Order: sequence, then C-alpha cells, then structure tokens
Amino acid sequence: MRVIVDLDKCCGAGQCVLVAPKVFDQRDDGMVILLDASPPEEHHKAVREAATVCPGAAIMLEEGQ
Repeated sequence: MRVIVDLDKCCGAGQCVLVAPKVFDQRDDGMVILLDASPPEEHHKAVREAATVCPGAAIMLEEGQ
C-alpha cells in the first residue's frame, strides 16, 4: 500500500490521526503530516478507514504497492 495526501484538500479535521496515529500526525495548524507513505500491513485497515472518514477526501491509496 502507498499513501498519498493532497494538502490542498486537507481541512485539518484530524480524523486520520485519531484512526491511524502511526501513519498520520498533524502540524500546529492542523494540517496532516504523513508519517509513513508505505505503512506495514498491520496498519492497512486503519489507513483505509482514515481515507474513508477524511472529510476533505485528502487521502488516496494505491493498493498492492
């Protein structure tokens, strides 16, 4: 899995951080920080959920990477 974040779409809601804190963090202004663009398999379920709940649709996934 490869994780891509579009900062132009990020609204700083922080849902990704709540769902997958090993993969996402937030800057002081609330915008997302991608900690791991190729997370290990044990985090894939949480990353998929983070992409689903992101209100700005800023998280994109490339599966099978």
